[in-house]
Amino acid sequence: MPLEPDYEAALRRNERTIRSAPIRLGPLTVALIAICAVVAFLSKLGHKDEFVEKLLITRGGGEGPLPEIFGGQFWRLLTPVFLHFGIVHLVFNMLWLKDLGTVIERLSGTRALLGLVLVAGVLSNVGQFIFAGPFFGGMSGVVYALLGYVWMKARFDPASGFHLEKQIVIMMIGWFFLCMTGAVGPVANYAHGFGLVIGMVWGFVAAKLRSSRGSLPVRF
Repeated sequence: MPLEPDYEAALRRNERTIRSAPIRLGPLTVALIAICAVVAFLSKLGHKDEFVEKLLITRGGGEGPLPEIFGGQFWRLLTPVFLHFGIVHLVFNMLWLKDLGTVIERLSGTRALLGLVLVAGVLSNVGQFIFAGPFFGGMSGVVYALLGYVWMKARFDPASGFHLEKQIVIMMIGWFFLCMTGAVGPVANYAHGFGLVIGMVWGFVAAKLRSSRGSLPVRF
């Protein structure tokens, strides 16, 4: 079905704006990276147990599955994403957060990124806890959610300006399965899986809703 004239004009304006706009880090992306860096410093990259325990989803050993959360410490549902265990773990996640977070803020807006981080962070943490226990941390579940979102938006809503190289998808999915083998040490594989699925579903639904409305917002 051919595009309506107004839609075609909007598409051309959108593409010109996307190509000409300078790339700059989004404010939420910067804030998330800063929080992870501060937590890494204060926790000594996960080696300061008394600090780490305050951010884990639960310390374990109490009555019930998540006694601290049911006791009112709701932040624990999210805070494991800010923990990193080693400089490579931190740098790897922050580089992907910088790239994927920035493009989402640029094209979908800061609120969209915030919603995705909160939902994917909490659900990937809960999924990891249910299947593997409480001792985990890292932004990688969120990173995989961002990857899934960008992937689906690029696939099903290319007019939005999202683009993801095939090689990146292959590399990240390959890394996902490599981690599952245990060859790279203990990894929060369930958080990766939950995050990826959440991001893909979110991106697919967002692409279809936007396509049905025929709108082409560009936010910076």
